[in-house]
Amino acid sequence: MPLTIERPAPPPTDQASGQRRAHPGVFADRGWRTVTIGLVNNMPDAAVAATQRQFVRLIEGASGELDVRLSLFALETLPRADEARRAMAEDYAPVRALTGARLDALVVTGAEPCAADLRDEPFWEELGFVLDWAAENTISSLLSCLAAHAEVLRSDRIARRPLARKRAGVFSVDVVADHELVRGLEPRYRAPHSRWNDLDEARLVEKGYRVLARSPECGVDLFVRKARSLLVFLQGHPEYEADTLAREHRRDLLRFLRGEMASAPNPPANYYPPAAAAAVANFARRAMAAPDAAVATGFPVSALSLDDEPWRQAGVQLVHNWLSLVARRKTARSAATFAVARWGG
Repeated sequence: MPLTIERPAPPPTDQASGQRRAHPGVFADRGWRTVTIGLVNNMPDAAVAATQRQFVRLIEGASGELDVRLSLFALETLPRADEARRAMAEDYAPVRALTGARLDALVVTGAEPCAADLRDEPFWEELGFVLDWAAENTISSLLSCLAAHAEVLRSDRIARRPLARKRAGVFSVDVVADHELVRGLEPRYRAPHSRWNDLDEARLVEKGYRVLARSPECGVDLFVRKARSLLVFLQGHPEYEADTLAREHRRDLLRFLRGEMASAPNPPANYYPPAAAAAVANFARRAMAAPDAAVATGFPVSALSLDDEPWRQAGVQLVHNWLSLVARRKTARSAATFAVARWGG
């Protein structure tokens, strides 16, 4: 079924007192087939719209017979240009509105890291509020990349480890546990990764996290923690479109040419077709030999026009499993609540 994006609504006013009341919900519950999701989009200004589009596309492709209702939220302490804030205000509510939202599940994206220690990020405390709310108020939440790193640091003092170079590319991932989230996936699937940091699998297991999928090349891809809410952690990016890694590579290369990065980025591993890889390598050689504006704008069109997404089927299956899990648990909770109301307990 198609996904519906809900626009933020102001809290209703109590007519008797003139005071604003907590909003009873972003939208009404419409039965077991409806799954209500929040998306907290923490990506930088230039990537906000693309990230929203990618997650909408992935969730919609995975929804099956479910009626998915999506509300958008943004951190107020994440640095943004005023123009970007104004543009987002039309569709995004501040995350403090989560306290009045009736959501079954939450997706929290990564963010572009600036500080060596996550606790030094300007949005650290506000992100902590989101993660605490998700753990207590959702059936399940999906935490991507930096959001996953933030939660394991907050909850279990597992600090991410900086990598010598950015880990970017498409990697083979092995399913290593039996769990409803990975049912229907191929025993070995492919997943895009794009990150500067990693998590130690041994530390995760020691603290009670369950690893569901890992890669011999890039480490843990998917892991979970069972508590009041099932927290699902991803270090990869199943939402990525075919050209996302290419656009990130171009961005990083231009940053290097402007002197904003210490070393030139490697091309994403296992990603470019041979012809595009050769064109990108030729561009990089020319740009580093003469890093002027004319060369910097000549990144090969062939590399930005990719349409093959070998990770797409696995990503859709994973998110379909997640949505189905949320729907089943919602139904079970509703049945239990009805029984208590009807018969007492």
